Amino acid sequence: MLVPDPKVVRHLLTQYASLKIAQAERERPATARELEDVSYTLCVLMGTTSVYDAIAKADALLLAANRPQSQTSETDGDNGLSLAV
Repeated sequence: MLVPDPKVVRHLLTQYASLKIAQAERERPATARELEDVSYTLCVLMGTTSVYDAIAKADALLLAANRPQSQTSETDGDNGLSLAV
């Protein structure tokens, strides 16, 4: 399964938030179109049909990308010893 680049996801989330704020402050057709485009792109990138689901998946992806690798991938499952010599 392909995983979106976290940098791209972060950029789209930032754009989405900025456009939502701009639209709330002053509704304009151009801002509404940009918001629709960013929302669509987020949905496609995250494999959802709802922007709210896309945001939730994007947040989860960014959280997972920031976590350090689990030690189970570096240790022997039987006794917890490192496989590295």
